[in-house]
Amino acid sequence: MKRITIIGMGLGIDSITAEAWKAVEQADVLLGAPRLLELCEDLAKPSYPYYLPGDVKSLIAQHDAQEFAVLVSGDVGFYSAAAGLIDALTEYDLCSIPGISTVNAFFAKLKLPWQDAEFVSLHGRNMNIVDTVRRSRLTFCLTGNNAREIGSALCQAGLGHIKTHVGENLGTMNERVYEMIASDLIQGNFRALTVLLFINDEYDDSVPAGLPDSSFIRLTGIPMTKSEMRALVLSKLNVHPGDICWDIGAGTGSVTVELALCAYRGSVYAVERREDAVSLIGQNCQTFHIGNVTTVCGQAPAVLDTLPAPDAVFIGGSGGELPEIIAAVLRKNLNARMVVTAVTIETVTSALSAFAKVGLEPEIVQINIARAKKAGSLHMMEAQNPITVFSAGGRSSPGDRL
Repeated sequence: MKRITIIGMGLGIDSITAEAWKAVEQADVLLGAPRLLELCEDLAKPSYPYYLPGDVKSLIAQHDAQEFAVLVSGDVGFYSAAAGLIDALTEYDLCSIPGISTVNAFFAKLKLPWQDAEFVSLHGRNMNIVDTVRRSRLTFCLTGNNAREIGSALCQAGLGHIKTHVGENLGTMNERVYEMIASDLIQGNFRALTVLLFINDEYDDSVPAGLPDSSFIRLTGIPMTKSEMRALVLSKLNVHPGDICWDIGAGTGSVTVELALCAYRGSVYAVERREDAVSLIGQNCQTFHIGNVTTVCGQAPAVLDTLPAPDAVFIGGSGGELPEIIAAVLRKNLNARMVVTAVTIETVTSALSAFAKVGLEPEIVQINIARAKKAGSLHMMEAQNPITVFSAGGRSSPGDRL
């Protein structure tokens, strides 16, 4: 049986381990990216600039040699091409040899431990870097040609002041290691092989429910779901970290913010028809350093068809279109979890009818909240408007998602 060794080549010739170099020397054929093959050209072995799993598998199947070495950069276990190669080459005698990763090298150069860091890659991948930085003291990031975009996203979320270490071309003669703040990334000119370390000494990894109303920016005439009600809404929605959430009739954005803090690996779409409210939502997201919210200015349900299928939906304002909104949600995901709040009797009636029409039996709770206020030297309780809360969906039977 042919033997294939996937070898982590570290950061270059000076960081290749003795075990890895021995395996290179023993191989009959070398495969990998051209810059990695150049490290081994003195060995004068047959070499092929193939590294994609399909190409590698095809060449090995057609070649007469018995010992192959596939060279990958860094370490085989850290955002490496090795994962795809291992999946593609299961029919062969396969082993892998670790190498020095950019994580090892960069943290060593900075004289910092890395066991408590978070690790992300935006090299050809999309993800919410903002939330990772917000929740973590140390965030290590592999980049492509997108360091400027990363800096812009952090600034937009109010994190432009974060200390940032930059490493360019690690392990080469053109290596550079230096420090700046995140906002400086926007103006930088970075090499393709760049890594970043963000240090956020004011990180916050809490997942609150019912944030104080005073922590939100308010504008007269734009409604806000109050603290106690938000806590109940989040409880009923049972939001998971990777969920896609809709906040329909988002108003001030208080529910949007709490959804985003709960769905920190997911995304939130705040649907609001008023332009001044859309701007306000953005301000409140920046206050809480949130980067996983997309505001949608428009009327539901008309704008909902363009959104990704939701896992959790809060309907705080429907503009008289509640039955149509619920139907639009279920067209996207039959198993979506929904919460509707109703202040008026007419909205209660509409919600009952809408859920009955789609065959859902909602849980119904009415909340009566009273808050203390000063009356001279005394305190008295002042009743708030009663609110009826409908929660439905999340059925265990399989559902289609568009």
